[in-house]
Amino acid sequence: MSTEEFIIIVYLIIEEIYPTIVSEPLRKRGFPPALTDIEIITMQIVGECLKMDTDKSIWMFFKNNYLSWFPHLGSYPNFCKHCANLWQVNQKITAQLTAHYGQDHIHFIDGFPIPVCRYSRAKRHKNFKEHAGFSYCAAQQEKYYGFKGHLVINLEGMITGYTFAPANVDERDVAPEITENIHGLLGADKGYLRPSLKEYYKFQYVDLQTPLRKNMPDSRSQESMRLLMRARRKIETVIGQLTDRFNIQKVRARDLWHLSHRFIRKILSHTVCVVMNKKCGYSPIQFEKLI
Repeated sequence: MSTEEFIIIVYLIIEEIYPTIVSEPLRKRGFPPALTDIEIITMQIVGECLKMDTDKSIWMFFKNNYLSWFPHLGSYPNFCKHCANLWQVNQKITAQLTAHYGQDHIHFIDGFPIPVCRYSRAKRHKNFKEHAGFSYCAAQQEKYYGFKGHLVINLEGMITGYTFAPANVDERDVAPEITENIHGLLGADKGYLRPSLKEYYKFQYVDLQTPLRKNMPDSRSQESMRLLMRARRKIETVIGQLTDRFNIQKVRARDLWHLSHRFIRKILSHTVCVVMNKKCGYSPIQFEKLI
């Protein structure tokens, strides 16, 4: 579809769901913003889907190309403030879309690094000093300083749970936080091996399945585990999309509040793309056909 059609469909999706989340005006003092919240959220999502992950690039894109569509687009500073102030609304829209379109009994969980600077500069880096941590990325075989993103997706590839934490926080400690609302099968890699975690999920009606280490006996069939691990690759595809298309591993914020806003915005954008693919009859995570 064309960019114009994409903008319209995103706007209609947000316009439909926004009144169910916000029942009264968010701002009770001062002058109302020139742009509506729906317009701002639409611009953020479209910009992210077009691989523009900074507020300035999104603002410039609409100012130069679609000012007639958004004639009340004001100054860049006001646009930034309006975007950041809507992070909770973005979070609620994501939850609403997930609840409506993401129901499933098969899920997968994994994490990915979010470095805030080069490892050699970590000790001199001043931002996030009280929040970031040191860790090791096995995929890239290198140490890093920053945060770690944590995702849960369903079998179709829709993100149903997410958060980020300091890099040195064990992913097994974070897992219960983002899997509160799921039931059924939960596939993961060896990093989630922990008897107490499996026992916890047992009482939550969640069947946590991970590969075992070589020195551990395994009564499961090799074929079933091979199929499970093949299906688990979908979360690697989703992480790849968040990294390549939405630049989720690039930290362009200087404080935790703005970093949270950026993280949630990217998750919302990915979720909206999945919803649009489902509506159009495409494969849920095949984003190339959307624009």
